Order: sequence, then structure tokens, then C-alpha cells
Amino acid sequence: MAVSGWFVSLVALGILPIIVTGDAAMLALWLLFVAALGAVDLGRAGSPRAVRLARELPGRVRLGETVAGTLLLTNTGNRRVRGIVRDGWQPSAGATPRRSPIDLPAGERRAVTTMLTPFRRGERAAAQVTIRSFGPLRLLARQVTFELPGAISVLPPFNSRKHLPSRLARLRELDGATSVLVRGPGTEFDSLRDYVRGDDVRSIDWRATARRRDAAGQRLVVRTWRPERDRRVVIIIDSGRTSAARIDNEPRIDTAFESALLLAALASSAGDRIDLVIYDRRVRARVQGATGAELLSRMVTSMAPIEPELIEMDWAAVPALVRSVTAHRALVVLATSIDAPGASRGLLSVLPQLTRKHTVVVASVTDPTVLDATGTRSTREEVYVAAAAERALLDQARVATAIRQLGADVVTAAPQDLPPALADTYIALKAAGRL
Repeated sequence: MAVSGWFVSLVALGILPIIVTGDAAMLALWLLFVAALGAVDLGRAGSPRAVRLARELPGRVRLGETVAGTLLLTNTGNRRVRGIVRDGWQPSAGATPRRSPIDLPAGERRAVTTMLTPFRRGERAAAQVTIRSFGPLRLLARQVTFELPGAISVLPPFNSRKHLPSRLARLRELDGATSVLVRGPGTEFDSLRDYVRGDDVRSIDWRATARRRDAAGQRLVVRTWRPERDRRVVIIIDSGRTSAARIDNEPRIDTAFESALLLAALASSAGDRIDLVIYDRRVRARVQGATGAELLSRMVTSMAPIEPELIEMDWAAVPALVRSVTAHRALVVLATSIDAPGASRGLLSVLPQLTRKHTVVVASVTDPTVLDATGTRSTREEVYVAAAAERALLDQARVATAIRQLGADVVTAAPQDLPPALADTYIALKAAGRL
């Protein structure tokens, strides 16, 4: 049973007879009257237990998008059910409205729509539905809570896809699909053309030169190359404790997901094969053997339920993990944190094993507030904060230098800048013939 505000107001009116008559016994009579009226009203209320419930939910939604969830209520009783229904979504599902009025005649069905705008990735769930049925006077209500589980999978938003068209255009230029001529090393033969000053003499095709003679005399012919296709790109995302830190109101692991999605879309368009592993001390998710639209679909589906584990990343197992993915030379992208030398000791210890055979890129998100703190020094507190920020930046620079000395490349940027920066590094490696 639930009490409405009208019932409370009616009880409070009992003070008036006491003021008028001055007899305290009038209060008891008034309370008996109100109780009897409430009992009659409660008896006339429709039974919420006679309501049958069902859900209609979309299977997936991207983070930040809005979808409709429908609750179907069927009144199998003999009385009309008037009241309120509350669908018990967890707060991060962003459900609105939280409560909806219902007027459900006997034998009929109504649909209650709840708009869901999740603000956290993962599975957002609803466990219960509460129905409160009032009587005609809306004094008292019958209330029942039903177990009706439901969930939607909230996928990474892939906001970095806005950078994909410009990077694809650069990739087409690199691949010779436009009129821009790119000279550089490679192993895939593209075409023959006349020699111009500055060309590598090792690219001269002597057989084609011997066949090429015109009125101007003998002309040298050189081979042109295009970046290799069908290369392997292995993306390993650290899901350990450092990935749980929030930077610009976004967890590090979500920034890593955005970077991986943009790189996968770009590399897949270039004809490369993408493998994704999310790992800390166990494999949390793995995507292998997918291409095209299926690749991104499987990646976002695998990423959706992953939450960081508050444990240290097991870097010693990463070389074996890469070998389990491919035995050939590949681009290995490690999405992790390089904030402090102590925390990066495990990463630095395994880099020589990886760089011996693979091209390695370490991608790490940086906190823009740390950089901003170094420029404000007007008070004593700000000077101390700036000193701490400078020390943090020096630690990051030391780790980045150590990584480069071990033969790997480093990409660091703010959360919104890291995905395009990693994509630019991939294109640069393609242009340099390192893939």
C-alpha cells in the first residue's frame, strides 16, 4: 500500500475541527473518517497484480545516442488500473521519464515508452518494474514490484570516425589512386616510368630500358612501387588499472578504443589485416579474421562490456600473445600508459623482444590539464602545482625517450587528438616503407 499526498493533506485538515470546537476528541473521529474513506478508496483500486508485463528493447545503441524502450502492460483483471508505473533502469542508462502515468481499462493493453540516453559504455540494465494503482479518490494505492529484467548493450561511440575521410584521402594519394606521385621504398610493383633526376638508381629496370628507344635516343626506365598490402596490424589494449583513470571526463580505455577503431577502419581500407586483443592478465576480448564492416562490428561488440581491472598489466606475456596472433612481421600497436618510469618498467622490459621482429608503436593518452597547470604560477599553491606538473611531463618524456631508444615509436596526445595522431603515424609508416 502507498499513501498519496492527498491523503496526507486530508489528515492534516483534522486540525480544523479541533480549532472550531476546541474538543481534542474530534481529531480521533476525523482520523476514523479519513481511514474509512481511504479503505473504501483502496478497495475500489484496480489490482496491479493482474497486470502482465513485457519489454521491447533495441539490442544495441552507441554511447550518447537516444533510443526508445517500450514497456507493454496488459490488464487481465476486472477493474481499471489508474496510477503510475516506474521502470527501474540504472541511473547510467539515462532513462526519461522515470515515472509514467497509466490508465489501463480491464482487458486492454497500453504501451509506456521510456527514452534511454546512456552516458556510460557497457551493459545498462533494468531489473524491476513497480506499478502503483490508485483508487477513484487517489488517497491510497496498491503497489506491486515485478521482476522484469532487461538490458541494452552500449557500444563505443566511435566519434573519431569524423577523421576517417581525410585520412583515407591521404592513403589513396599514397597508394597512387590519385595524381599525386609518391616515391619511396616498397615491395609491391606499381608501374614503369621515365627516369628523372633524384630517382634511386636501384629502381632502374634495365630490361625495360633496353626495349625503350625513340627519336630522342635511349631513355632510362624505373620501376615505381606502392605500399605493401595485406600486412598484419596487431592492436593490444591494456585493460589494467592505469586504463581506469579518467582524462577529460573519459576513461583511458575508452580513448584507446576510439584510437583502435579509427586505425582498424583505416588499415582495413588499405588492405591490411587487423587483429585486436584486450588484455591485462588474461585475454578480455579478441577479434581475428574479420574484414570490412564485419571487423568494426565485431570490435565494438567486443569492446562494449569491457571495464578496466584494478590489477597490473602482465607485460611479460605480451610477446607470446603477439606470437599467438601472427608469426610474420607486423605492426604492433600497444595502447597503454607511459606516465611514470616505475609503472612502465614492465613495458620497457619486453620491447626489445617485440622490436626485434615487428614494427612497434606505443600509444598513450596525455592529460591536457597537466600541461595547462605548468603555465599558471601566480600564487604559492599554483607554483607547487606547476612544479608537480613539470615533473610529470619530465617523467613522460623520459619514458618516451627510453621507448624510442629500444626501437619503438611513441604517439602521445590528448584524448580527442590521440586517434588521428595514431592514424597519421600509420600513414607515415606506410609512406616510409616500414610496413
